[in-house]
Amino acid sequence: MRRRRTMKHTGRAGVSWDGPLGHRATIGRAAVSWTAPRVSSALFALLLALTVLAPTPSLADDTVDVIVQQIPGTSTNVAALIEDLGGSVTGELRIIDGYAAELPASAIDRLSADPAIASVTPDGTVELTGWHFAADDQESLASVADKVTNADQFWNNGYTGAGVDIALIDSGVSPVDGLTLPNKVVNGPDLSFESQDPDLRYLDSFGHGTHLAGIMAGQSDSTPAKISTKEAKRHFLGIAPDARIVNVKVATRNGATDVSQVIAAIDWVVQHRDDNGMNIRVINLSFGTDSTQSYYLDPLAFAVEQAWNRGIVVVVAAGNDGNSSALRNPASDPFVIAVGAAAVNGSERTNDDSIPKFSSCGTNQRHVDVVAPGRSIVSLLAPGSAASVDHPEAIIDGKYLVGSGTSQAAAVVSGAAALIIDQRPGITPDQVKALLMTTASKIRGESSNCQGAGLISLGDAVHASTPSKDQSVQYKPSQGTGSLEASRGSFNLSHDGVTLEGEQDIMGTAWDGASWSSLSAAGASWSGGDWNGASWSGASWS
Repeated sequence: MRRRRTMKHTGRAGVSWDGPLGHRATIGRAAVSWTAPRVSSALFALLLALTVLAPTPSLADDTVDVIVQQIPGTSTNVAALIEDLGGSVTGELRIIDGYAAELPASAIDRLSADPAIASVTPDGTVELTGWHFAADDQESLASVADKVTNADQFWNNGYTGAGVDIALIDSGVSPVDGLTLPNKVVNGPDLSFESQDPDLRYLDSFGHGTHLAGIMAGQSDSTPAKISTKEAKRHFLGIAPDARIVNVKVATRNGATDVSQVIAAIDWVVQHRDDNGMNIRVINLSFGTDSTQSYYLDPLAFAVEQAWNRGIVVVVAAGNDGNSSALRNPASDPFVIAVGAAAVNGSERTNDDSIPKFSSCGTNQRHVDVVAPGRSIVSLLAPGSAASVDHPEAIIDGKYLVGSGTSQAAAVVSGAAALIIDQRPGITPDQVKALLMTTASKIRGESSNCQGAGLISLGDAVHASTPSKDQSVQYKPSQGTGSLEASRGSFNLSHDGVTLEGEQDIMGTAWDGASWSSLSAAGASWSGGDWNGASWSGASWS
């Protein structure tokens, strides 16, 4: 028997943000009255895949990893200054006018005293969700976009993700610089427990969703209108800086949610993908379960396939369970794009890249499709979130957070998909997946399971012909008639001391896989604010 793991729901006050096009969903405490039937399968709470970096101790004579920030407007050659003090630059962090560097510990005070230096802070490792791994440098989005994925080659050709909406089913999004331009974020339903708190509704109390939103489509308020200019690229820019985020919140401060909430969120996206001027063409999912059933039966796999079949590219994080681990569900579904993480070194060359030990690889039968930068990625910080409060050492300049995981890699690929769709509006999800795979670059010395087709290369994709691809002739579609319980895997979700288990959703409503799959396939699973026969909202979403 597998060990059950319980994730408790907790709440904490935060800042207030009501989006102009928000669709409110409420989950009342009275509605959550789960029973505890005795069943053989284990239960789960979905976990967001995020790890962050923080300092490690060092002796005075050691070489230490540091982040050096230059005072804006000063002309000092900071890289040369670091080298003069016996150090070396390991990466450029243009969004903060800084560098990642190795420096003798004895030289830190001298570097800090230079009038051109704003700060010198340690760099090292900690973990947020249970995975420890070392990182040699920080990857700013500028280097990821310019040098690693070559997303800027799409920008230079006029394709920035404009007109493409990315549904972020995650822990919410907070209004920070980089995500506050007009119409940058549109709120869908808040299906989390925090929807009842007006100070937390839609907002990111965990810190994960905001970080990913920045990677996918962030753009600082002061960015010049023309993204392709050298000046614009000095500002904070996500992979698809003109794409829009549709915020569908399902997780709370501890990053936990139930599979029924995620399925409901996917169903909502499918039914409302072109409502009110929306054009949802991409879903980003950084959740995963160790489901005990085949994707052919699994309801979460069925849900992502329904989105895929309706023209929505579904990008899923592979999981942070280690190289020898199978893919999490729904990354295990062969139709979606399963993304692993790559440790890159700030250039488009792959001969010095590697697959981090935390990145799940999969099996010979189903492994990652592609990899993308996912180690030590600098993106936006959600103030007051669990990530910022629990790991202040991972914060840069009070505005950015260093995060690692297949979640970050999936966000890069979601942004890449938005660029491709902007360039080729009629492209299908199968063709987007095939284009990313056929133009990817292999990482030398890494297995096919761990890297799939390789590291995505948008510099090659922008000029490549659109492939002709139909996965339905290759894979058997999911039926979705299996067990909700089995889909949950080995975690369970508890609320006020009561555990959610058995064939029932988060509202305590009985689950009938055959009935739901028929409604989902027909695009009728949501009726007003009702899903699976229970009201999830205080107002209609029509």
